[in-house]
Amino acid sequence: MQHFKKHSVTPAMQKWFFFLLFVTACFTACNGNKKTPDVSNIKVNLEVQRFEQDFFAIDTNNISAAMPALLQKYPVFLPDFIQHILGLSLIDDGGKSDAAIKMFLRDYRLVKDTASKVFSNFTAIEDDLKKGLQFTKYYFPAYHTPEKLITFIGPLDAIFETTLGKTGDVITQDALAVGLQLHLGNNASLYQSQVAQSLFPKYVSRKFEPAYIVVNCMKNIVDDIYPPRAADKTLLDLTIDKGKRLYVLDKLLPHVADTLKIGYTEAQLKGCYANEGLIWSFLIQNNLIYNSDPLRIQSYVEEGPLTQELGEGSPGNISLFLGWQIIKKYMEKFPDTTIDALLQLDARQILQDSKYKPR
Repeated sequence: MQHFKKHSVTPAMQKWFFFLLFVTACFTACNGNKKTPDVSNIKVNLEVQRFEQDFFAIDTNNISAAMPALLQKYPVFLPDFIQHILGLSLIDDGGKSDAAIKMFLRDYRLVKDTASKVFSNFTAIEDDLKKGLQFTKYYFPAYHTPEKLITFIGPLDAIFETTLGKTGDVITQDALAVGLQLHLGNNASLYQSQVAQSLFPKYVSRKFEPAYIVVNCMKNIVDDIYPPRAADKTLLDLTIDKGKRLYVLDKLLPHVADTLKIGYTEAQLKGCYANEGLIWSFLIQNNLIYNSDPLRIQSYVEEGPLTQELGEGSPGNISLFLGWQIIKKYMEKFPDTTIDALLQLDARQILQDSKYKPR
């Protein structure tokens, strides 16, 4: 994480956490339209396939012979898994890939056994994801939702980049794929090793919970519907883009806790609401809103233990929160704006028309 010099931190901002200790009142995040549509009659097809169970069941003494049957069941996912997750060759390499697969199956057997206990029943996750897909069809009827949910066990460092953060889950050509090795519970022994902690500090591994599976899957769907745009350069561009995605996520997962969607702790999110005006004023006073210097704005747009300029205990990636609030403010003023139209709006126009000026 790049270290930054502090710029004009106000005394009020320095008191962020002192003040936060006294924030005891519950808050209710505004999600725009309070009325949740009835999607119960929208049909979605979702087949759950437990790839890790089939993969770990193969005969390790004759891996090549086991692959055709596995390929027949997973014609798209198996090649992706071998090449892009395990990082092995799909062509004949003199048995090197077979040897690497055998070693992986041996080394990750305990991880697989742990996952089998944690996820012995996948029904609740399946039901929640189906509900999210129903909302997806409601808001984006032309979008073809994935019809498979494939679970797998991958290497600990199998991480995919999404617009809203890094995750062990990915969307493929025909499926949502979930890396169970990164959902075993934040206290799982796997994450306590020195290697794991070097890869995943506590602020990352605390989100390795089963509860994040559905959220991560729907974040991947949001990115699939609304691909990242290379034109996003300034802090405002990135902030509004993240806000749009969180607003869509709100619509697709209306009954999921805000802390899960944004990835902050409850205390961090409360602190953001309590200090919203101070945060925005800090960015304005330091001419950060329209800044496009990657090193200057990195602290505000990337995951980290905190936003350095805001002080100890603040959440990293503060742009998530600010973008979310700006979009909600805009939609309060223009409730007839469709999601499709919102996604096409310019960041400066949204900020100007929203009249966003938190106190």
